[in-house]
Amino acid sequence: MRSVFSFIVKPVGDRYDNKVNIEGKDLILNTKIESFKSVNNLAKVVSTPLAYKTDIKEGDFVIIHHNVFRVFYDTKGNKKNSRSYFMDEKFFCDLDQIYLYKTDKEWKSVGDRCFIKPLKNIDHLKLNKEQRLIGILKYGNDSLKELKINPGDLVGYTPNGEFEFIIEGQRLYCMKSNDIVIKYEYKGDEEEYSPSWSQSSIGTNQSS
Repeated sequence: MRSVFSFIVKPVGDRYDNKVNIEGKDLILNTKIESFKSVNNLAKVVSTPLAYKTDIKEGDFVIIHHNVFRVFYDTKGNKKNSRSYFMDEKFFCDLDQIYLYKTDKEWKSVGDRCFIKPLKNIDHLKLNKEQRLIGILKYGNDSLKELKINPGDLVGYTPNGEFEFIIEGQRLYCMKSNDIVIKYEYKGDEEEYSPSWSQSSIGTNQSS
């Protein structure tokens, strides 16, 4: 069972991932299916497209766009699957809807996507706990590598191009290579920002 142009994927766990574990207790973050932030982004590849070859293989884990598994209400109030739905909890997923893939133990970015880990704001006079437009490159890509920008580097990025994901308990921002505009030198006082809820099971369940 293979699609011509699309991957076929299935969710890892539930289609909505709206629970976090804090001190041994489950906390439901959102009960509304309209909220994209509650949609599970972790999937497993059931089959790859026939029309082209990629490094992504059957059985790989992938981080995908939230609209693939999303549920909607139509104008009459009826609950509907997204247009990606295929059958038996399997979904079509285009290549441009896949941001990361994991074959063995290592996550790899797809195309010109990259992921940034935010930094803690050390200025106690500011309300924001996170520094804006600066972070640590967590997952890079070939185009950034050619510019000698590699995972672990401190980088600055443009506003409004980032999308939030929770990947293996870490909150990361997904963006494109062109959004990275500068590489900084470390000062030594940088600290990754990890909210207390980020150590939950969101995006970490890899059972079949």
